[in-house]
Amino acid sequence: MARIAGIDLPVQKRLWVGLTSIYGIGQERAKKLAAKAGVDHTKKIRDLTEEEINHIRQAIEQEGRVEGDLRKEIQMNIRRLIEIQAYRGIRHRRNLPVRGQRTHTNARTRKTRVPARARAAARSQQRKRR
Repeated sequence: MARIAGIDLPVQKRLWVGLTSIYGIGQERAKKLAAKAGVDHTKKIRDLTEEEINHIRQAIEQEGRVEGDLRKEIQMNIRRLIEIQAYRGIRHRRNLPVRGQRTHTNARTRKTRVPARARAAARSQQRKRR
């Protein structure tokens, strides 16, 4: 079983498909990483040698952030937007769509139903700020 970037790759799948199970690696990046490591991207993961796995691991480390580091960077970016009170940060804080989508209708996954008590408390806090 191949373990790369803290993730166990599925052994029955091809290399380029298995690499996409790592956060931050999509289909195109997986194929480029395989080419950079000098490994055929259509090869099954169970057929890879330890040397090939090490080459892939090194290529991923050279290329940039994946998994935990990438998640941490994204969270830090969102936290920074919230701190500087940018429009996008305010949308994140209020759990509303960030990228300009309409909210009059739709946005039901981001905009959940809020109980009446919580709504009243939020209004009173807004009045106090003014």
